[in-house]
Amino acid sequence: MPGIAAPVPAHDATRAYLGLWVTDDGYVRHALLPDGRYVEARGNREAAYRGRYAVNGDRVDYVDDTGFVGYGEFIDGALHHAGMVLRRRAEAAGGPQRDVR
Repeated sequence: MPGIAAPVPAHDATRAYLGLWVTDDGYVRHALLPDGRYVEARGNREAAYRGRYAVNGDRVDYVDDTGFVGYGEFIDGALHHAGMVLRRRAEAAGGPQRDVR
């Protein structure tokens, strides 16, 4: 996949999407980090998946540390990935946290 081979410093387009993205039920949480890495939390597993990502326009391409690849699209302020819709949330200190309402 072009542009995903190595982490790259965040540029202006990427910076717009940095931070914590969470499903409405709080179960899946993607932290897009400024160093081109991401951490995906699921349920009580705060680091279920880790890897690198690259943003190209409104598309984000993922490669996890095991080599699995995926992508998502930012549409109307939400991240659409693998049939899920994630919305930006304030990130608590220490990384991705379960969204408790």
